[in-house]
Amino acid sequence: MEVLRVSGNSRPNALAGAIAALLRTQQAVEIQAIGPAAVNQSVKALAIARGYLAGNGIDLSAQPEFIKLDVDREERTAIRFVVRAVPPAPAP
Repeated sequence: MEVLRVSGNSRPNALAGAIAALLRTQQAVEIQAIGPAAVNQSVKALAIARGYLAGNGIDLSAQPEFIKLDVDREERTAIRFVVRAVPPAPAP
């Protein structure tokens, strides 16, 4: 599974494009974000990616979880989103 690392300076539209492209080809992607700004950019990108995928008849499901990452020999807590392509929900 491809891993995308997100910073607080990441552009949500660019990240959304990467998420959509990976979900079209690999059906799953992992996003890692450390800090509130990075998590915010990740969530915005997920919302935008849903719009990018709608034309292809694809929706996404994201499962967030806390993980520990080793960054510059320091243990940091991050949020990992495991994102999977799913069929769209039927219209009400």
